[in-house]
Amino acid sequence: MAAGGTGTAQRAALADASNGALMAPAVHAAGAVVWRVVGRALEVLLIHRPKYDDWSWPKGKIVAGETLPACAVREIAEETGVVVALGQPLPAVRYRLPDGRAKICHYWSARALDHSSPAAAARGGVPPCDEAEVDEARWVSASQARRMLTSPSDRAPLDALVDLFEDGHLATHALVVLRHARAKKRSAWPGGEETRPLTAVGLRQASHLPETLSAFGAEQVFTSPWERCAATVAPYAQAAGVAAVTVPTLTEAADAASPRRARRSVSEILALFRRRQEAPIGAVLCTHRPVLPTVLQALAAVAPNRVRARLPQANPYLRTGEVLVAHVLPRHRRGLRIVAVELHRARV
Repeated sequence: MAAGGTGTAQRAALADASNGALMAPAVHAAGAVVWRVVGRALEVLLIHRPKYDDWSWPKGKIVAGETLPACAVREIAEETGVVVALGQPLPAVRYRLPDGRAKICHYWSARALDHSSPAAAARGGVPPCDEAEVDEARWVSASQARRMLTSPSDRAPLDALVDLFEDGHLATHALVVLRHARAKKRSAWPGGEETRPLTAVGLRQASHLPETLSAFGAEQVFTSPWERCAATVAPYAQAAGVAAVTVPTLTEAADAASPRRARRSVSEILALFRRRQEAPIGAVLCTHRPVLPTVLQALAAVAPNRVRARLPQANPYLRTGEVLVAHVLPRHRRGLRIVAVELHRARV
């Protein structure tokens, strides 16, 4: 999956793909290269499909209304029984189907989650696929996987993963920046800004967010205390069994009064990933459109130029219910760094 970009066309392509929109003639699928380190050796998880007698990565086609990240973690659970959190995007694999349509398989790096983790709890159980579809999942070394992969094109995501591992950039954490779901218009709400609620569409958007938020291993939830933000993260917090932490500095009024304090709050949330024992795999931060420039400034301050250029640059920055996933490397020679970003938004 390409990282989030600034141009209108690039942004539309990202959103269409993550919405699950099948732009004819392409068919979109999602999966991951699941990895672990044994001793000092990198191992990855391959699957065997008896119908084709091939070795490949766990993956599958999206279903209606599903985002690509949600599809990836679902397919991995079905085909391997492993519950994962997604890391950085890896190169997609493209090929032609027998009927002439293009198929695009979007890949991420991924690592196993404990089944009792909040992100795993938010997904619920996934029934295993039939053994006629996948009859074996096997951990092998990266070099062995390269030899075993049946399709040469499947080596591209593996090679990218190995490069990240050798550079010390593979074990990232995800900060998911979320703009609240669709809210009632200011002109239509007689109460104060802090109580303006979500619309029916916004409530549906919020109800679909847990699949995507859990895909990135979100274990902690931070939100502006205003109603439209709190209601947006409530379904995920409830499904994950965690309490949302309100951050008063991330309201529209507080940011207008002191952007510096709002930036500091974002930096403090990022700093959580540097804790060796308690660092969450992922975290969610929900706020308002007018606050997004301040949030993005805080992210840009710890991002290299190539990533900074991919952060949203123009108003509205994120659409309602859209997420920006920042992949954070907690220990870098220059300190904490954001090494990749991507955008996703579920359809309603």
